[in-house]
Amino acid sequence: MPDKFPRLAASFLLAAMILTPQLSYGAGAGYPLDAALNDVGNIASLQRGARNFVNYCMGCHSAQYVRFNRLANDLQITEDQLVNNLMFAAEKPHETMQVAMPADDSARWFGQAPPDLTLIARSRGTDYLYTFLRTFYVDDSKPTGVNNLVLEGASMPHVLWELQGMQRKVVETDEEGHESIRLETVTEGSMSADEYDQFVRDIVNFLDYTGEPMQLERQRLGYWVLAFLLVFGLFSYLLKSEIWKDVK
Repeated sequence: MPDKFPRLAASFLLAAMILTPQLSYGAGAGYPLDAALNDVGNIASLQRGARNFVNYCMGCHSAQYVRFNRLANDLQITEDQLVNNLMFAAEKPHETMQVAMPADDSARWFGQAPPDLTLIARSRGTDYLYTFLRTFYVDDSKPTGVNNLVLEGASMPHVLWELQGMQRKVVETDEEGHESIRLETVTEGSMSADEYDQFVRDIVNFLDYTGEPMQLERQRLGYWVLAFLLVFGLFSYLLKSEIWKDVK
């Protein structure tokens, strides 16, 4: 019986050694990520992010675990605004955010079906998404004509190129032989760099919300809970002082 535990520990250690490189690669390790600095409590940003997602992302990507009516309630959108501005591929507010593109067609065009993005912010992280959407560069060897610094070999085209413009990858080497990578603008987009960063940040903010819609309600309840604890703590202290005032 005692010999079983060393063998069990060795098995866990071996599994960790095997899985760690895979997990690091999946997280896009190797390229520094910029901080998204998104605020899921910013309703205006979430509204813009929902608009951006529907207009630029939802042609290929779904968010099938989010219902339109829940979205409207959380983002303080009226039913008319919901129907006229967000429900392009749905008929009823209780439907989920499904993509209209058939999976077989998308797999044939892009090499694989574009993934559902409901939980992408939870699995990849907001910094990953923010950096990914800003680091496409021209690569004529790829079928889409672009590549990405965060996810090399990405099959996704740069769908936001009209907004950001096109960039090229520049590799520089210092006197000590250390290489650094930067992106240089080739063609200007319709947005300035700051405007595009905010546009992407709004999308990332919306995807952060879709990963856990309850976090908005949790934050709202959190303020009331903290207020209750402060008041309760004050009364508890006063009660304790009254009970123990005569104890030396």
